[in-house]
Amino acid sequence: MDGPKGNVLLTLLAVATFAAAGAYSIGASHDFSKDRIAANQRARLITSLNSVLDPSLRSHDLRTVQLAVADRALLGSAEPVDVFVVFDAGQPVAAIFASVAPDGYNAPIGLLIGVSSSATLTGVRPVSHRETAGLGDRMEPAKSGWILRFDGASLDRPPRERWAVDKDDGDFDSLSGATITSRAVVKAVKNTLLYFEQHRDEIFRDAAARAADANAN
Repeated sequence: MDGPKGNVLLTLLAVATFAAAGAYSIGASHDFSKDRIAANQRARLITSLNSVLDPSLRSHDLRTVQLAVADRALLGSAEPVDVFVVFDAGQPVAAIFASVAPDGYNAPIGLLIGVSSSATLTGVRPVSHRETAGLGDRMEPAKSGWILRFDGASLDRPPRERWAVDKDDGDFDSLSGATITSRAVVKAVKNTLLYFEQHRDEIFRDAAARAADANAN
């Protein structure tokens, strides 16, 4: 993301999402190891956040508004999750969800899911997981191109009834040896799109109101 406001966008997204995932804490004492881990995780998050945005937006002068929304069934968490609404020239152009796939193989999988204002996926990235090395961890883009399959998808592409892995007669290939991981991610991404479909206007309205309040102050 170019430009000072673009850098602020990534910083705010990274810090807030990191906090929401429970991976970063501020306490009475810190040691070097914790600080180093936090810095490394934050750096990885900044890279991930950039990758779930529409590449055409990366050179724009963007603003972001953070919201917290709750829907255990669709967003995968009993706690509110962060949604970051991205504005370009005063108009909402995307939302980035810090969703959770609760039924990963070893533990819940934290995801960043970018959705354009037209409800098309701009990117999906895992940000926290404990999936098996060499199997489920191949959802990471550095280890395979599997996660990139979601780019440009929507509830119409493929049709929503085909939003499942191939072993469940769906349109998404499973990672070899990691069907449970694949199924969990596909389900979480579909559910996030369903949430956005149901709450798009509300999300954008609340974000615009919050932005207006911030400008007024």
